[in-house]
Amino acid sequence: MNTDREGAQSLSRDVQRLTEQVRDVDIVLIPPSIFLAQVGENLAESKVQLGAQNCEYRSNGAFTGEISVQMLGSVHCNYVLCGHSERRTVYGESDGVVNAKLQAVLKGGLSPILCIGETKEERDQGKTMERIRTQLEKGLEGVSLEDMARIVLAYEPVWAIGTGDTASPEQAQDVHRAIREWIERYKSKEIAANIRIQYGGSVKPENVDLLMNKPDIDGALVGGASLKAESFARIVRFNR
Repeated sequence: MNTDREGAQSLSRDVQRLTEQVRDVDIVLIPPSIFLAQVGENLAESKVQLGAQNCEYRSNGAFTGEISVQMLGSVHCNYVLCGHSERRTVYGESDGVVNAKLQAVLKGGLSPILCIGETKEERDQGKTMERIRTQLEKGLEGVSLEDMARIVLAYEPVWAIGTGDTASPEQAQDVHRAIREWIERYKSKEIAANIRIQYGGSVKPENVDLLMNKPDIDGALVGGASLKAESFARIVRFNR
């Protein structure tokens, strides 16, 4: 919940300008919903894609204040975040609700970014992988092998979001590898090899290179560092 209309438009234009020479990285901007149409118009002629931070899993009706997948598609959204840690912890979204949203996004022809991650308490209790596996199992319930190809996973340790306390590259890699192993076991080896698993948790220019050089980290879900086009562009141009 950042920027205003002018700021959102300016930021999207600056990101396009600063990343237009990048050829081998997919870039998605995910602004507040009220700015989706305007930012989408700015991105129309660029390679930068548009995503939404949230959606309602029901398609229409008396759900005041909610935004359906069909509405998002009408303003040319390509991606939708499902189960971001703040939706889970602040707004109480259960794994079942997250799954319903993910299914709605797939049905609507868009690509979900399924966010998973543990709290500090869960990590301190040694329950990181237990929580991750539960979120994967329940979040991906009922998803066909065909639809798995359209899903992006984002590991975001709740304890590292907005705190400046980033998981070490080794910690992040351990969880990413475990996620990929779970996908291979319960979906398929091919899907596990090709699915994108992003890391999200205080990603910034200072740590992106080390994170992105880990074998199972395929991308970044960027929060605060995306509010300045220069820092976000540096993340996009990470050094391998």
